[in-house]
Amino acid sequence: MKPTYRQLLFTFFKIGAFTFGGGYAMISLIENELVTKNRWLDRDTFYNYLSIAQMSPGILAVNISILMGNLFFGKKGAVLCVISTCLPAFTIILLISAFFVRFRDNTVVNNVFHGVRPVVIALIALPVLSLCKKAKIGLFTALIPIAVVVAIVVFRISPVYVIVVSVAAALIWATVKNKR
Repeated sequence: MKPTYRQLLFTFFKIGAFTFGGGYAMISLIENELVTKNRWLDRDTFYNYLSIAQMSPGILAVNISILMGNLFFGKKGAVLCVISTCLPAFTIILLISAFFVRFRDNTVVNNVFHGVRPVVIALIALPVLSLCKKAKIGLFTALIPIAVVVAIVVFRISPVYVIVVSVAAALIWATVKNKR
């Protein structure tokens, strides 16, 4: 079922307004809105678009909003979704920056910021676990992200090199798999 412009605007405005912690924390809410609640996409299609959004440069939530807007309404839909996703955060940051200087030493404000941190971690962990289940991550494939972390943190290998090697390995793997 295709959404209306209004439904798309409201959905991405809500995603932008009620998700804290950045793009990965938004994945659960975006999936819930697009797949479960509104049924605009099936789960596999959502994960395909999510993969494209993650591989694209830029902010994940903006990338997924561009893809969804374009899917349903072309360029106009993409622009609409980007604006509706970014507007709440832009407004909130503008208000916070205007008033934060006055309240930055307030213990209540500091406690609120400290209290939100564990929630953000949980909001990021949930979609990671969901993606692991969907991707059927096993013991062998779980070693790959661990090896990447070790390469970057311990051996100080540039993430750019890790990405290039990963893409090359994936291409080789796909070629070998297709020849079988």
